[in-house]
Amino acid sequence: MEIAQVGFIYFASVIVFCAIMVVTRRSPVHSALFMLPLFFHVAGIFIMLDAEFVAAIQVLVYAGAIMVLFLFVIMLFNVHNIREKKCFQAGWPVSVPFVMVLCGFFMSIILKSGFNGTRGQYSMEVMKRIGNSQAVGNALFTEFLFPFEVASIILLVAMVGAIVLAKKHID
Repeated sequence: MEIAQVGFIYFASVIVFCAIMVVTRRSPVHSALFMLPLFFHVAGIFIMLDAEFVAAIQVLVYAGAIMVLFLFVIMLFNVHNIREKKCFQAGWPVSVPFVMVLCGFFMSIILKSGFNGTRGQYSMEVMKRIGNSQAVGNALFTEFLFPFEVASIILLVAMVGAIVLAKKHID
């Protein structure tokens, strides 16, 4: 077994464990804290794929900004009322078999497919020559310019909406 396989198994197992812990914890603060190692391990997989720029963005945006946002939102709610309620307790007998069937379905798809997709225009040699950030910038501002602008407008509208909603509560 190669070192890359061992690394991927480590990162993937920690990601799955943290994702399960995020969903199953009763305290929203604990759920948010389990998201932090999840984000860092996803960045580790990006580093293994030689996508350092995407890994840095993963850490800066998700582990930094989104985690702070989640923690601020959690602190705005009354967490004591959420802890005392027994939410989703009746759903376990239905959800566990459903998840097992869904996992079996995905495993059968993964095992049957050979992942023989077409090769992209950015091979490893091209990526080493031009760099990750330039390749991401070229793709983002040529092929995906319209979706990038639409996403920025949606984020701007969400930011303005959050400010308007927060201002109403202050007055």
